[in-house]
Amino acid sequence: MTGLVPALRNLAVCAAALLSVAAVPSPAHARAEPKAPEEFVALRDVDPTIIQEMRYFTPHNFVGEPVDGYKKPMCILTEPAAKALHKAQRQLLRKGYSLKVYDCYRPQRAVDHFVRWAEDLADERMKAEFYPHVDKSRLFEDGYIAEKSGHSRGSTVDLTVVRLPALPTRPYVPGEPLTPCFGPRDERFPDNSVDMGTGFDCFDTLSHTDDPRIGGKQRAHRDLLRNALGKEGFANLPEEWWHYTYKPESFPDTYFDFPVSRRSLQGK
Repeated sequence: MTGLVPALRNLAVCAAALLSVAAVPSPAHARAEPKAPEEFVALRDVDPTIIQEMRYFTPHNFVGEPVDGYKKPMCILTEPAAKALHKAQRQLLRKGYSLKVYDCYRPQRAVDHFVRWAEDLADERMKAEFYPHVDKSRLFEDGYIAEKSGHSRGSTVDLTVVRLPALPTRPYVPGEPLTPCFGPRDERFPDNSVDMGTGFDCFDTLSHTDDPRIGGKQRAHRDLLRNALGKEGFANLPEEWWHYTYKPESFPDTYFDFPVSRRSLQGK
C-alpha cells in the first residue's frame, strides 16, 4: 500500500501536465492572416516600369513610423486598376515620364493605426512637415483622417509623375530637421517627382487639385497626371492631387484587412 500512494501521486502529476499541454494552442491552429481575393495582383507583375516608393512601409510619413499592415514595400491593387495604370504608364513613357506610386491597397489595420495616432494629440513629431498649419485636434473634422479609407477596397492609389531618367530619392533620416510640405520645391523634402506644388500627404488646402494658387509648371504637372489617369477610368479626389480611384470599383463596399505582402496574394 505504501508504494501505491507515490504511484498515484505521480499519475496525477502526469495527467495535470498533459492537460496543461492540451490547453496551449498549437501553432498550427494559430489565427491565420486573411488572404486577398484572387482579383488582387501585385502591380509589379502587371507593370514593372512603374516606380514604387511605398511611404507607409517607412518612417517618412505623417505618423513618423512604419504603419501597421505593411509587411513589404509593394503595391497591391485589384487587377482592373493595375491594368489601367499600365495603360496610363505606356502613354506617359512616350512623353518621357513615369508614374510613381506612394500607396495602393491599404489594410484596415493601417487605417486603424492612423486613427490611434490622430487621437494621440501629444504626438506631433511630423507636424512641421505634413501639417504645419493644421491643429491636430481638427484632423477628423477637417477630413484628413477617417475611420474608413477607399484604399482598403483595393482600387485607389496615391501617385505622382517622375521625369525620366529618374534619379533616386534620398532616404529620410528619422529625427532630421523637417520643412513644410507646401514650401518651394528646393526647400521641401527632396522627391524625384516633378513639382506638384506640395509634397505627398500634405495636409493643406494647397493640395487641392484645382487650388487657384497653383499655376505654371505645377498646374501643368497636375493636369498631366489627371489627364493620363482620367483617360483610363480613374477619378481624382479634389482635395488631394495624388489620390485617384479606378471606376467601376471591383469591391465598392468591402474594406479588406489582409497585410501588404506577397503571401497575401493567392497562388501568386
